[in-house]
Amino acid sequence: MINKFWSSADAALADIGDGAVVGIGGFGGAGVPQDLVDALIRKAPRELVIVTNNAGSGTTGIAALLQAGLVRRIVCSYPRMPGSVVFENLYRAGRIELEVAPQGSMAERLRAAGAGIAGFFTRTAYGTLLAEGKETREFDGQHYVLERPIALDYALIQAEAGDRWGNLVYRKTARNFGPVMATAARCAIVSVAREAALGALDPEAVVTPGIYVKRMVLRPH
Repeated sequence: MINKFWSSADAALADIGDGAVVGIGGFGGAGVPQDLVDALIRKAPRELVIVTNNAGSGTTGIAALLQAGLVRRIVCSYPRMPGSVVFENLYRAGRIELEVAPQGSMAERLRAAGAGIAGFFTRTAYGTLLAEGKETREFDGQHYVLERPIALDYALIQAEAGDRWGNLVYRKTARNFGPVMATAARCAIVSVAREAALGALDPEAVVTPGIYVKRMVLRPH
């Protein structure tokens, strides 16, 4: 019987090792799988590469992950949101690497990884520091930058509900990067607010099919 629910977040993340490339969903505070991030901190793999929208705020969530010294490099669109003192201090001290990825480009790089696309050209970032070292080409008089996929070892995402086969529905803007990270990852681990019975989810509302999901946990309320 297929049942992708695991007993705990700690069990679901137990095989994440040093050097893993981990995508963490969320936009600001919306859709961040806090329980999975906390479990990752407890597991404490080192030299992680984290792909996420921002570098955290305050001292919880992604900021706590950085503060624990577990992250070697972060790929994000918005490294300095209000209160991102942990990242700023680490970066100024030379203790973390940063790759800034424009938000649309990052989403498309994740989607490309899931779709088997080797790369794509975009006008975004042409002529800026973000294009340095990247191939550029001209199409119809416009200049474009070649962006490569971002493939993930693990994706930690949050959904509203999932059935035991792994089919997922999301809550409003909490969806954000969840669907593309699930397709880009070798192993997608999902925190859901509730378990739905098989057949209870409207197929038209399912955003992430279960084939992209390896593990799920029920998050504490």
